[in-house]
Amino acid sequence: MKSPLIQDNHSQNKQFPYDLLPGIKGPADLKGLSMRQLEKVAAETRQRIIEVVMSRGGHLASSLGVVELTLALHYVYDTPKDKIVWDVGHQCYAHKILTGRNDKFDTLRQDGGISGFPSVEESPHDVFNTGHAGTSISAALGMAQARDIKGENHKVLAVIGDGSLTAGMAFEGLNHAGSLHTNFTVVLNDNKMSISKNVGALSQHLNRIITGKWFVKMQADWDQVMNAIAGEEAAHLSHKFREAVKGFIIPGKLFEDLGYKYIGPINGHEISYLVETFQAVRELSGPKLVHVVTTKGKGYLPAEEKAHSFHGVSPVLTYNGSVKKPTKTKTFTGHFSDAVIALAEKDARVVAITAAMPEGTGLSKFAEIFPDRFFDVGIAEQHAGTFAAGLASAGLKPVVAIYSTFLQRVFDQILHDICLASLDVTFAVDRAGVVGEDGVTHQGLFDLTYLRCAPNMVVTAPRDDRELTAMLSWAVAYPGPVALRYPRGEAPAADQESSFQPVEIGKSELLAEGSDLCLLAAGTMAGPALEAAARLEADGVSTAVVNARFIKPMDQEMILSMARSCGRIITIEENVLSGGFGAGVLEVLEAGETHAHVKRIGAPDSFVEHGAQEIIRSRLGLDADGIELIARQFLAKTGYKVSTGRPTTHAEKAAGHTTG
Repeated sequence: MKSPLIQDNHSQNKQFPYDLLPGIKGPADLKGLSMRQLEKVAAETRQRIIEVVMSRGGHLASSLGVVELTLALHYVYDTPKDKIVWDVGHQCYAHKILTGRNDKFDTLRQDGGISGFPSVEESPHDVFNTGHAGTSISAALGMAQARDIKGENHKVLAVIGDGSLTAGMAFEGLNHAGSLHTNFTVVLNDNKMSISKNVGALSQHLNRIITGKWFVKMQADWDQVMNAIAGEEAAHLSHKFREAVKGFIIPGKLFEDLGYKYIGPINGHEISYLVETFQAVRELSGPKLVHVVTTKGKGYLPAEEKAHSFHGVSPVLTYNGSVKKPTKTKTFTGHFSDAVIALAEKDARVVAITAAMPEGTGLSKFAEIFPDRFFDVGIAEQHAGTFAAGLASAGLKPVVAIYSTFLQRVFDQILHDICLASLDVTFAVDRAGVVGEDGVTHQGLFDLTYLRCAPNMVVTAPRDDRELTAMLSWAVAYPGPVALRYPRGEAPAADQESSFQPVEIGKSELLAEGSDLCLLAAGTMAGPALEAAARLEADGVSTAVVNARFIKPMDQEMILSMARSCGRIITIEENVLSGGFGAGVLEVLEAGETHAHVKRIGAPDSFVEHGAQEIIRSRLGLDADGIELIARQFLAKTGYKVSTGRPTTHAEKAAGHTTG
């Protein structure tokens, strides 16, 4: 593979061979290197990240921005004895390369390969599982307190970005740490950008710190001059006066008031300066906050210029930064974007909310058209929930677009602030189901379970593009809370010539009639269910297929009817089996005192690791091959003999499917 062009500090393009990096088997191998050699390692690490992400996909801009910072931390501190907690963790690629995983880095985010986030199962250098923003300070503080209680003496650091610092949990951790006065370091990686442009007062505050850095030098020079000219007493009075003025001039005073020694801002790409700073910080006691200013995407010009576009990239990135996009049908996110704009054009009460993800959730275009009706609350999902409740209580119709994995943070707000009063809030639950390469911390396999248990909540799942548009329109018109969940990736295109059954609360859609077996599918599982049914029909199995549409409330009439007419039901869902769609079907049968043989297909009671969506779905039995094989086994177990017993194309592979 041709080496990518790396931009050095002199803005010249050079190609760097891997001279030093192969010899770095762990942080100990960095200790004897000169500053010039560390700069060489940084360049090679950056090249390695770009090459692998271009072939495997992943988080590019964030990882490129912290290469020098990562090197400096591992050079100064004795990891894994010293603990470094990476907030979110999507910037950990350099950390992984430098902690003994360079040889495995080509397997990044692949099935059976290394994770794209810190994983305690993977390395002792990954001291905490991360994936969601704002957790590092609380986790690191807990480690520091445990160290003190046990009488140990290692260092503990939390590395957190300016975007993550907008999370309420980060502020809670900062406040607690300052009051405990424990020996603990927060490294603020300030790249002025999280996934999208940072919003809110904190972002403005950090920008003022950067522009006020002249004061840091001025105060040191002033103290030196006063000591030399006026003596110790006058210098002391001068110091008190300067501290009073400082609160008005240098915004770093905020962190000092919280109990931290504030150091910064410092250049996050000058290794010698970073090493010198952290060597000094290491010897300081009490809570410290080191403010490091970095450039997201550093060293790769396309990512520097458009960092938000290179936050997470597909494995088809080219060396000039362009992305090869094969011809595809539009994603569910794209259809949601168009649909919510159309609704807002018709109804001025429709407003949209996101938590630092306008591009990812498809709301960027909405923000351009309706800037006064769009709200990016930052990485503050809990606030987004209650903020939406306030809007709804005043007569507006908020649509809250959040990834399934991040909606988990909003459970209390959903239950207490929205559902208790049955407020008119619509949740667009993006990335529901199998997400893929981002792995255990990002799989959206729990939302059906935690949403089903909330009284007054309506939960829907479209099977294709047309149904998503119709369901969103219905949800916004419905006078109560609704969650509309849909997966990552392409939306199946509806057959425009087929008739469309209007959306009606609690009503499913019969896609195929049958009398031997019923496949009850939630959302996009209807497509593979239809394909599996066609194969079974070819062998004489009369197979009904039902598109559930509503996970709550369920179509009790349809479920009981299928139980009586078929006697055998298989439920199919991209969700954990515990408390999910299939569990709801069993509840309906129990309440209706109707017996049927039931088999549930879904995710097991365990976390699902990273890998391509199609590989994970195949492993879980959530594709046509898996559904067909499981159906044949189920039929045989319940006394039904399939005429030919024709095996599936991937029968051996599907034999390992997990079902409930």
